[in-house]
Amino acid sequence: MKSELKNLLAVGMFCLLALLGTGCGQEKAPKLVMVTNAAFPPFEYVEGKKIDGIDPAIIRLIAENLGFELEIQDMNFESLIAAVQSGKADIAAAGITVTEERKKQVLFSMPYVVTKQVIIVKKDSPISNSADLKNKRIGVQHGTTGDMYVTKNIQEPERYANGPLAVAALCAGKLDAAVIDGEPAEVFVAQRPILKILPEPLTAEEYAFAIGKHNPELYSKVNSELAKLKNSGQLDEIIAHYRQTHSQNAAQTQALDKGGLWEQLRSSFEINFVKDQRYLYLWRGFIVTLKVTFLALIMGIVIGFTVAVIRSAADQTGKLKLLNLFCRIYLTVIRGTPVVVQLLIIYFVIFGAVDVDKVVVAVIAFGINSGAYVAEIIRSGIMSIDRGQMEAGRSLGLSYAQTMRCVILPQAFKNVLPALGNEFIVLLKETSVSGFIALQDLTKGGDIIRSQTYDAFLPLIAVALIYLAVVMLLSTLLNGLEKRLKKNE
Repeated sequence: MKSELKNLLAVGMFCLLALLGTGCGQEKAPKLVMVTNAAFPPFEYVEGKKIDGIDPAIIRLIAENLGFELEIQDMNFESLIAAVQSGKADIAAAGITVTEERKKQVLFSMPYVVTKQVIIVKKDSPISNSADLKNKRIGVQHGTTGDMYVTKNIQEPERYANGPLAVAALCAGKLDAAVIDGEPAEVFVAQRPILKILPEPLTAEEYAFAIGKHNPELYSKVNSELAKLKNSGQLDEIIAHYRQTHSQNAAQTQALDKGGLWEQLRSSFEINFVKDQRYLYLWRGFIVTLKVTFLALIMGIVIGFTVAVIRSAADQTGKLKLLNLFCRIYLTVIRGTPVVVQLLIIYFVIFGAVDVDKVVVAVIAFGINSGAYVAEIIRSGIMSIDRGQMEAGRSLGLSYAQTMRCVILPQAFKNVLPALGNEFIVLLKETSVSGFIALQDLTKGGDIIRSQTYDAFLPLIAVALIYLAVVMLLSTLLNGLEKRLKKNE
């Protein structure tokens, strides 16, 4: 019996070691990180949980052929080159036009599409060519070659975060013309019968993939694979497939857009939220917004409380001079720079060489920013308490720390509660810039819906109502807390 048991144990150990050996022998495929701006159909757009389009399809095929595991991140267009330069991404693909200025920053693959910048106007517009654009309201997507061309050759344009926003502004009468890339322009116009594309293009240009100059090996491999796809005809097949798909989608959306006011609203609601379960973009973004806000709030309170106590102690006792100096520098820098700049610095510079979760980056950025304002709010509450109360506490035998904790801070908290509540509300809304680092928050969820439906009204209203509901709930809770504190007086 014992020998049989020993044999079974030996077989079991052998199988376990074999499994472990097999697992250790399987090497995980290297990861290829692609960044894009998924509001540029048919080149890139969000479909369900997946980023799809011409560019993602090409890069997926290249990654598969090279043995890479592909990760696609969606961020603002103007952040793409910085992401590749800093090493946060390996390749940028978002209908990026090759220019001499961009060549100084990154390596460009061989061109895979020749396109043009076109002018979109309303059908009844008096604008018939580029010469008529002078002194007109012109909308462009910020950072694109259309933006550069209009700025250099015509006038200063009105810049938008993406093409759908510029087109929506044109439809609403906020612009006289929009200048964007020809491919998405055809999709936009197909869905909006009141628009047309002028026959004369502004410029002809080539799209290519951007790769960091520190990665010449990847650059060589991508060029080699692109050449193979082009020679085999697969490249043309991918481009033709997505062009046809978006032409069909545009025709369907245009058909649903007909009818009376209520029918149009019903159709718009269905397209924006029901079709393909697009409401999930808002739900998932809402969860991310709450997570970032809550964690940044805790971090901001801890930082703010610490800085406020140090500064108050320095003012009242004359001690902690070095710490007080550091706190003053921190407050000056944080309050003197925009939160979006701080977010980008933390992501691209401080964590430039480190692969950190974007939620963590956002929490750190917003927590540090909020802490500066919370610190001054709490300090103002501490300084508003009569100095006699500190002296009374000390005369009763309490230490400075005990007097602060038991006498001063409870009163200060009650005095500054409305200002703290206002700061928390501001923090909630400030997280809407998280899209700059490819974090899909609530606002980014609305952007994704707009990029798919080209309807600005309902997605924006939905995002605004969700923010408003959360703010009202937070205000109600704070008002209840204030009333309870007053009863305890």
